[in-house]
Amino acid sequence: MNRTEEILKLAEKYRDYTAERLSELVKARSMSGDEKAAADVLTAQMRSAGFDEVSIDPLGNVIGRIGSGGKILAFDAHIDTVDTGNLDNWKFDPFSGEIKDGFVHGRGSVDQKGGAASFVTAGKIIKELGERDDLTIYFVGSVMEEDCDGLCWKYIVEEDGIKPDLVISTEPTNLNVYRGQRGRMEMNVSFKGISSHGSAPERGKNAIYMGSNVALEIEKLNERLKDDNFLGKGSITISEFISGSPSLCAVADFARIHIDRRLTWGETEEIAVAEIEKIVEGMDAKVTVPFYEGEAYTGLKYGMKKYYPTWMMPEDHEMVIKGVETFADLFGETPVTGRWTFSTNGVTINGLYDIPVIGFGPGNEKLAHAPNEMIPVEDLVKASAFYAGFAYKM
Repeated sequence: MNRTEEILKLAEKYRDYTAERLSELVKARSMSGDEKAAADVLTAQMRSAGFDEVSIDPLGNVIGRIGSGGKILAFDAHIDTVDTGNLDNWKFDPFSGEIKDGFVHGRGSVDQKGGAASFVTAGKIIKELGERDDLTIYFVGSVMEEDCDGLCWKYIVEEDGIKPDLVISTEPTNLNVYRGQRGRMEMNVSFKGISSHGSAPERGKNAIYMGSNVALEIEKLNERLKDDNFLGKGSITISEFISGSPSLCAVADFARIHIDRRLTWGETEEIAVAEIEKIVEGMDAKVTVPFYEGEAYTGLKYGMKKYYPTWMMPEDHEMVIKGVETFADLFGETPVTGRWTFSTNGVTINGLYDIPVIGFGPGNEKLAHAPNEMIPVEDLVKASAFYAGFAYKM
């Protein structure tokens, strides 16, 4: 029996094991900044699977290690989730972790504790088959991704001092190999008006009108943003409009709009800010990129500017090729290569630090943040085989 056959056999052998590990993680509620329960469960799972070392860093990221070679590969799975939303839209308990009809049910099963459960099994397989002497593998259960994607890896690289040679994001890809995503950023535009009595608005300068005129220009801007054959078109939308005045009988002297900007290939923070500054030119308005500072469940406060760079791996990059080859060796067919529509920790891993990244994850991203989230157990089996297989292939 060759190595590929051994991996497939063990991944199938541990089918129920992987599903049960995911069920445990789903039951551990873990919204962003409150991941301790899931972190404790994942830590115990890694230790039980025989990982060489398991620790939790000051931000709360769970970091498991197998091997101590010079080449560093990392797998990333964020363990925080969004909230459930309206429970009337769910057909089952979002935190039941029920394993039924070939699926594991519950919030976070797809986005993205399924990746974590699968890489725990992959680690178990690697320990059973024997790790490579030249390789160190980190298995990262990262935190706070839903609130600020990439923040966790900013901490891992800059504070923990871990900078892998390659990273596989286990965000859901429907078992396809992904190699990029649009970036994103947030902007605030604040308008300063002049108040006057509502009975004589001509004496004042209405900040709401200023903001409204800019909003209409931003709507037009969305139609002419750059397009990319692979990543798709850049986009912009206003997600919040706030105003203020001395009273409801007065002209508004303040307004602020909040902008969600999605960045395609070639679009940068500087370009996006300049576009808005051109629109507000001549107005008493200020464009800023907000700074995120969150408090981790450990009590540590950490932050970054809310700019999340676009990233894309070339189709002929060695890591993409190895990912495709790994899939083909294991499953006898060529995988689809694609991209995420949403944002991932790749924005810092590759976007800031230029560490090569590909994505391969169980589950369909259409169920991310949706009610009735569930993941096929078969996906978990194939993902655990892929992660183990890639470690031997690279």
